[in-house]
Amino acid sequence: MAADDEDRPRKKVTHEIGQDLSLLSVGELAERIALLQGEIERLQAASASKQKSRSAADKFFKS
Repeated sequence: MAADDEDRPRKKVTHEIGQDLSLLSVGELAERIALLQGEIERLQAASASKQKSRSAADKFFKS
């Protein structure tokens, strides 16, 4: 199983939380901001979807 993992292409890490930002250009910083804003929107959508499902389940089981 470990050999299978080694054969898969690895995703390039585009940003690491807490990373030193001093060597990045203004353009690179803007790209990372856009990337992270997109990820925040994705997380918020997933959270809203899960909250909606939970609310529906709560209503069903309280009836």
